[in-house]
Amino acid sequence: MMNPETASKPNSGGFSLSVDVEDYFQVWAFSKVIKRDSWDGFQLRVGDATRTVLDMFDAHGAKATFFTLGWIGERDPALVREIVARGHELASHGYDHTKVNQQSRDEFAKEASYAKKLLEDIAGVEVRGYRAPGFSIDRRTPWAHESLAEIGYAYSSSTHPIAHDHYGDASADQNPYHPVEGAALIEAPVATVNILGRRVSCAGGGWFRATPLGASKLLLRRAATTLKGPVIFYIHPWELDVEQPRINSASVKSKFRHYLNLKTMPRKLDNVLRSFSWRRIDEGLGLARVGGAA
Repeated sequence: MMNPETASKPNSGGFSLSVDVEDYFQVWAFSKVIKRDSWDGFQLRVGDATRTVLDMFDAHGAKATFFTLGWIGERDPALVREIVARGHELASHGYDHTKVNQQSRDEFAKEASYAKKLLEDIAGVEVRGYRAPGFSIDRRTPWAHESLAEIGYAYSSSTHPIAHDHYGDASADQNPYHPVEGAALIEAPVATVNILGRRVSCAGGGWFRATPLGASKLLLRRAATTLKGPVIFYIHPWELDVEQPRINSASVKSKFRHYLNLKTMPRKLDNVLRSFSWRRIDEGLGLARVGGAA
């Protein structure tokens, strides 16, 4: 049962940084031409790309939450441990990037639980955060937050409250809230602002690559004054991997979205890292713990 009660301890004005740890061939833009059972035939590039991201964050003293696929963790456990060793929050992006709204409740609960335990066993820390692939917790999945609470997640950042052809709901909450009555679980949407009666994303990803840098920074500053929780921004490691192989069999629309402004992404991200103070999502929500052993 959805309860749009605002979460009790949001940290207004803060900026929280997040990374969806997936490789270039695992994105939804290419899912019609690249099947999951072919993934092991691709050379992993996500390790090097994620370490590029980690180095950039270190250079600016930025801390982040890394929503990591269990599939990646199985194949590169050293990367998972390095994320934690560098002081970042390890969180779950599910196991194999299957959208929540394409699973049954039982299938979702099994996958979300498996990915959580898998990452915890690899890194030796508790995994408290979850992000649905493709922001796919929506009106079609009224049971999803209940499942996450039952599994033991403390928060989800699985909604992007805008109008979009792949995800989103322009009438959904923009601020952190408790989606399950009687449960402590928080849903923390990624950042949006209202401009002339219309929702606009300033959450990162393709939106950030498509938007002029100056406009993106203005939107982020506005979000910090209007949102009642952390301004949550996200990127993918493949957005820093300019030399990634091209998937020429994808549709024109998918290729446009995926490859748009990849060459300028490192410069733009560096500027945004310098311009704001970034912290992990668990810190932004007031959920951070000392230590972190699972």
